[in-house]
Amino acid sequence: MSSDTPGNHRPPEQATPIGEGEAEDLLRCICFKTGPPRIVGVELEWLLHDREQPHLPVPHHRLEAAATAVRALPLNAALTFEPGGQLELSSRPAESLMACINDTAADLVAVRDTLGRLDLAPAGFGVDPWNPPRRLLRRPRYDAMELVLDRSGPAGRAMMCTTASVQVCLDAGEEEPGPLGYGRRWQLAHLLGAVLVAAFANSPFRLGRPTEWRSTRQSLWADLDPLRTLAPPAQLPPRDAWAAYVLDTPVMCIRGDEEPWAVPEGLTFRDWIRRGEPRRPVRDDLEFHITTLFPPVRPRGHLELRMIDAQPGDDGWLVPLAVTTALFDDPEAAETVYRTVKPLAETAGPLAAPRNPLWAAAARDGLTDPELRAAAVTCFELALEALPRMGATEAVRDAVAGFRDRYVARGRCPADDLRELLTTDRRHGSAHPKGTLS
Repeated sequence: MSSDTPGNHRPPEQATPIGEGEAEDLLRCICFKTGPPRIVGVELEWLLHDREQPHLPVPHHRLEAAATAVRALPLNAALTFEPGGQLELSSRPAESLMACINDTAADLVAVRDTLGRLDLAPAGFGVDPWNPPRRLLRRPRYDAMELVLDRSGPAGRAMMCTTASVQVCLDAGEEEPGPLGYGRRWQLAHLLGAVLVAAFANSPFRLGRPTEWRSTRQSLWADLDPLRTLAPPAQLPPRDAWAAYVLDTPVMCIRGDEEPWAVPEGLTFRDWIRRGEPRRPVRDDLEFHITTLFPPVRPRGHLELRMIDAQPGDDGWLVPLAVTTALFDDPEAAETVYRTVKPLAETAGPLAAPRNPLWAAAARDGLTDPELRAAAVTCFELALEALPRMGATEAVRDAVAGFRDRYVARGRCPADDLRELLTTDRRHGSAHPKGTLS
């Protein structure tokens, strides 16, 4: 199985080396591109399971056939495959929430139909409930990633090969301060992020057994290399914080003509610039380095919110997309939600997400945590008020309202349903609850 993931190519041999000041300037400019929020996107990861026996690993040749078939489709979204064979659809930047939803929904219909003819289904789990990590993609990038993440323990391989998410992509925001300003949106993302983890937690099983987490996926991220997965320090302005974070995080690997690529230990990008060994880095190296950093919110010109578990059902993914977009891009909702989640900073304490107490409670307790539940109730009410102003259809509003009534109003999340279903199936000797797939 081949990967279309960016960053698998060597830098141009004749490219001009990058200096430290130039790197800092580039990071400040390219990672927070400001302007009125109007563009939205979504990245959907799916585990691929056999439709009749989802608890069994899908053989490599079947995943190869699925990849070939899906790549032949005329999709709106970009299609990639993750190291464990997870399928990822990355929507094009859309001019509105509904344009993003409609394009993505059309792609998913085609993908599901194609996979169905191969007796496969995209499964909406944050973590594969049954199968251990099994890396199928053999690329220098993933060889290096595995080696680096192994230094921190087994969570890295589990993250690479058995997890799936919904990533919401929003404009960075306006230059001026205010509810749509990029500084406010950056801060909001890290506080609201814990609420999103709790509300949409959907990974309470791993390796065939229940875990202590509602979002086991989030617990795996918290166990990874802390320098690579923590949020930048909140004490600095966003541009300064991000530039320092990128330059002072160790590089994962140094690409070259020969494989495997060099995997230095403890060499920050700033050190690499200053030392110029084993070769001098260029701008392409800096951009590749950014793709090897996994904070919960990653600025790439826009903001990538990376903390939401993959969701069950055909349209479960659109609820976090709609709620998050409404809370960020509707000025009235953005102002009120900021006041709602700002007190959560006291619970978070000085540690950065995802290792602080707030994010740990969100991953472990979901909406049984009273503080997170109260915040989620307000967030969903604000989103439901804002969605008509954003042109959301009645079907989208009904999906959000249905999720609120089924989960948020009752202090529950999808993980609670999944835990009950899978635990019941274990007692009855059944290993494949088909109702949780797709």
